Amino acid sequence: MPSLHALANPARFLKIARPLTPLLFWAGVLLLGYGAWGGLTQTPADYLQGETVRILYIHVPTAWLGMGGWSSIAVSSLVFLIWRHPLAMIAARAIALPGAVFAALCLATGSIWGRPTWGTWWQWDGRLTSMLLLFFVYLGFMALIRADDDRGGDGRIPAIYGIAGSILLPIIRYSVIWWNTLHQGQSIGITKSSIDPSILWPLWFTLSGFSLLFAGIVLMRMRTILARTKAEARMRRMATATEAMA
Repeated sequence: MPSLHALANPARFLKIARPLTPLLFWAGVLLLGYGAWGGLTQTPADYLQGETVRILYIHVPTAWLGMGGWSSIAVSSLVFLIWRHPLAMIAARAIALPGAVFAALCLATGSIWGRPTWGTWWQWDGRLTSMLLLFFVYLGFMALIRADDDRGGDGRIPAIYGIAGSILLPIIRYSVIWWNTLHQGQSIGITKSSIDPSILWPLWFTLSGFSLLFAGIVLMRMRTILARTKAEARMRRMATATEAMA
């Protein structure tokens, strides 16, 4: 198994990432498709929420990956600052856009679910508000990366921002405990769940499917960033050689 420092070599990373990208992507699509089929056609309606409970199969994975994406950015930023791992900041950049998309999907599906449940599309609830802030933090991170690139920065400022933004994660996690909130408390734990198994089982497939799909997209974006960086370096060398000849 290659070590972390061994994977710091872009060529070695790409050798692993090329076959792994489609494998993760299509495995995610298959699991997601099966989970969606099960959730839409094979599970009963909830005795209180009726058919709207089926949003669970999308809302929970998108919430998980919206938060998990930022956790990965924070870890990558920390690795970059401490060990100057050359691929760490590339990973953080690659995670930012899909993480923001999943955070937005979480907010959208939560709003759709909230309309029949709470009687409103939006409520300034602790969980919803903190998740909205996380979405804006994602946008800020992407803007900061672009600004850092434009000024020729070394990536340290976005990395510090990536670590600082993680303060939102425990706030999101415990908001339903700390504040009086409309959002329900934790329904799914490591060892038990308050959701009936007849409704719950497709969630594990959609959660796994979305996670693998997310990983495949991140690898795809990392490969794109590395290819673009290589192309830009080649163009700079060609421009330098042309100026020298002139």
